[in-house]
Amino acid sequence: MERENDRLAHAFADICLKAAIEVMDVYDSGFVVQSKDDRSPVTAADTRAEAVILEALRHIAPGVPVLAEESFSAGVRPDINGDFLLVDPVDGTKEFINRNGEFTINIALISGRVPIAGCVYAPALKRIFIGGKSGLSGTFPPGAKLDAGALSPMQARAMPQTGRIAVMSRSHADDQTRAFAAAEGVSETVSAGSSLKFCLVADGSADLYPRFGPTMEWDTAAGHAVVLAAGGDVTCPDGSPFLYGKTETGYLNGAFVVRGRQPA
Repeated sequence: MERENDRLAHAFADICLKAAIEVMDVYDSGFVVQSKDDRSPVTAADTRAEAVILEALRHIAPGVPVLAEESFSAGVRPDINGDFLLVDPVDGTKEFINRNGEFTINIALISGRVPIAGCVYAPALKRIFIGGKSGLSGTFPPGAKLDAGALSPMQARAMPQTGRIAVMSRSHADDQTRAFAAAEGVSETVSAGSSLKFCLVADGSADLYPRFGPTMEWDTAAGHAVVLAAGGDVTCPDGSPFLYGKTETGYLNGAFVVRGRQPA
């Protein structure tokens, strides 16, 4: 199973690299920003990248249901009964619009209500993060073919007792988040957009990422897979499991905390 998870995570990476061509084509143009029914912003990059991703997933995971952000917004509601895929074609649309580069393409496989394989790719930064059997990262331009030999192992660092570093949302940090971080012994904070916050914990740049604001399952699944593969964890604030397939909430997440490795 672990080998299969690795194969899928690498396949997701190749798909992300391909979809990034569409994303960056829009990013480098004079794109138009529209509003969805929930008033969240969307651009042509979302729809164009999602079309590429969905077509590719039909070939590598035929028959596996896919929950993808833009399709879901359009009313597509596949039955979730067992394994399923989560896709966010452009996470961090505000970062995309602001042109700061901190947006990502995300694909993950959920099995047993947890992510077992995933990829996060930041095309403007050319950084890719892969979570399968182990955590891997590398630098690849959009449209490149994934070269496994150019990937480096990635491991979350052991959580220090003091002097912890927390990563906060560039767009959504609030007083509750800051208070939680202070209670956790955080002495330094860094900001990042999109699912890159998960990746900063996964690669050891930060120890903690608390999030109390609302997110959707496709926002978190790929980053969650990367963190798990790197030896970290994602839980609810009370330590209970953070699970997927929450049909009862319409796939809306509650609060969660991403942590690095627990010290031995």
